[in-house]
Amino acid sequence: MSPAERGAADRPRRAAALPDFPWDRLRPAKEQAAAHPDGVVDLSVGTPVDPVPEPVRAALCAAADSPGYPTVAGTARLREAITEWVATRCGVSPEQLAVLPTIGSKELVAALPAQLGLGPGDTVVVPSISYPTYEVGALLAGASVVRSDSLTAVGPSSRTRLVWVNSPANPTGRVLPMAHLRKLVAWARERGAVLASDECYLTLGWEGDPISVLAACDGRYDRVLSVHSLSKRSNLAGYRAGFIAGDPELVGQLWEVRKHSGAIVPAPVQAAMVAALADEQHARAQRERYATRRALLRPALVKAGFTVEHSEAGLYLWITRQEPCWQTVAWFAERGILVSPGEFYGPGGDHHVRVALTASDERVAAAVSRLTG
Repeated sequence: MSPAERGAADRPRRAAALPDFPWDRLRPAKEQAAAHPDGVVDLSVGTPVDPVPEPVRAALCAAADSPGYPTVAGTARLREAITEWVATRCGVSPEQLAVLPTIGSKELVAALPAQLGLGPGDTVVVPSISYPTYEVGALLAGASVVRSDSLTAVGPSSRTRLVWVNSPANPTGRVLPMAHLRKLVAWARERGAVLASDECYLTLGWEGDPISVLAACDGRYDRVLSVHSLSKRSNLAGYRAGFIAGDPELVGQLWEVRKHSGAIVPAPVQAAMVAALADEQHARAQRERYATRRALLRPALVKAGFTVEHSEAGLYLWITRQEPCWQTVAWFAERGILVSPGEFYGPGGDHHVRVALTASDERVAAAVSRLTG
């Protein structure tokens, strides 16, 4: 077999190793919900619908004349803005802390195992119910996946090279306490594994204040990475604006790899990120919008017979009425509401659905009316 033929044969095998793209499976429910006389209320994907803040748009436009290549490391202004935000919001000292902008957070999550050098024979641990891209990233690297919320169940195997933690969690909204985060940091360091903490919802605590894993590191960040996004905080999902912070050695390794692959945040987006990170006023206003929508949706769901579990933080309500999740999805679709089946996030979610807070005030009001009417 020629090299070209072998390459062609490898492509389907790599694609076949991946699970079905979850949102494709939701299409029939979406079509049913869209047939509602008053239109669909989409509470599934969690896509921001509110305007991009004016100072951020102005910064993007001002940097639009950017004919040269930007850098993977980001501008000095952006690195300073990220470092300052992390130090303030995560409550940590910026000394011994490295940062790197990313093209949103999903790209980084999917690429991280391969960019850290993982491959066949290595193991990635992900939460039992979690964001599907953690598993996808491991599979793209050829690594194995273990779903577990207890590292004692993982055992002492040296094959574990990467552990994902997510607090506040997607989809459950669960928040991990400091004591648990400290145990995770110690466990990873003892075994030479990388602990990657997805903290994209860190600023959206409703019942308590979520803690960054960086605050559990006692000022030294070896073997630890913290992943952040401006998609929800600043409505920048369309900009693809994220960043990582943590161990300088690991961040440096990722920087070297990403230079070769061209994983670069566009220069105008880098300028927009600086403006977004410097402005807490718009972030507070957006948080209040989500708080208002949550305050309307949660009691309406309870009145409709659902139990809300966890959901103390983040952009979702994790609900159940102890029936198969697709049956619940169909029930919502009959009322013109689209939600995500818990099965998307792991076998343990097969009797839950995820309800997003990311719909306009008018659409949330419509959902409440349909649930309680």
